[in-house]
Amino acid sequence: MSAVPDGKKLIRSPSGLRMVPENGAFTSPFSLDEPQWVPDKECPRCMQCDTKFDFITRKHHCRRCGRCFCDKCCCKKVALPRMCFVDPVRQCAECSLISQKEVEFYDKQLKVLMIGGTFLVTVGSSEKSETMVCRLSNNHRYLFLDGESHFEVELSRISTMEVQTEGSTPGGGLSRATGMLLQYKPPGSQDPQQLRMEAADDKKTASTWFAAMHKAAKLLYESRDQ
Repeated sequence: MSAVPDGKKLIRSPSGLRMVPENGAFTSPFSLDEPQWVPDKECPRCMQCDTKFDFITRKHHCRRCGRCFCDKCCCKKVALPRMCFVDPVRQCAECSLISQKEVEFYDKQLKVLMIGGTFLVTVGSSEKSETMVCRLSNNHRYLFLDGESHFEVELSRISTMEVQTEGSTPGGGLSRATGMLLQYKPPGSQDPQQLRMEAADDKKTASTWFAAMHKAAKLLYESRDQ
């Protein structure tokens, strides 16, 4: 078994082996809690195809939703980084599709956010912009902004996040992300602060970063609603 990274510990749950922060306060804001499994006595039949469980047809719980299925309806093992599982875990068809899309976010977009980019940053109602490097912290909890000044924005304190784009695609998706506008509450304050970020010189890198942040926002708000 590989070594445990600093600041993390291995725990075993009914669903599998997980690697989680030693201090729960440092959990990634994208993380989801493990679901409560539907009790065996409450699911005599598969919750997808309605097949009756017996000695031959065994029941299995989806590690993402906790519902009960037969093997055919819950046969896929897919990585589930939002619950910190070390290995791929059994999931139903619906949940496995969602998790596969999230794996792409963790493998690609999250790395883009952590590498960061250079942006023109405007704070509050100021008319002055500052060139700053912005990146997501390694624990995914903060946006670090560095220029002549330095400050941090905790993702959990962001109330709204809007990615601004140019043009549109037939499917209604992002065509070219050009900026981002967010509101957050600074530490010790209940008054929201506005932060505007726009592409600096490297517009391609900035657009990729904004698009990745757009996907991050969806996961962030989903984890809050759980």
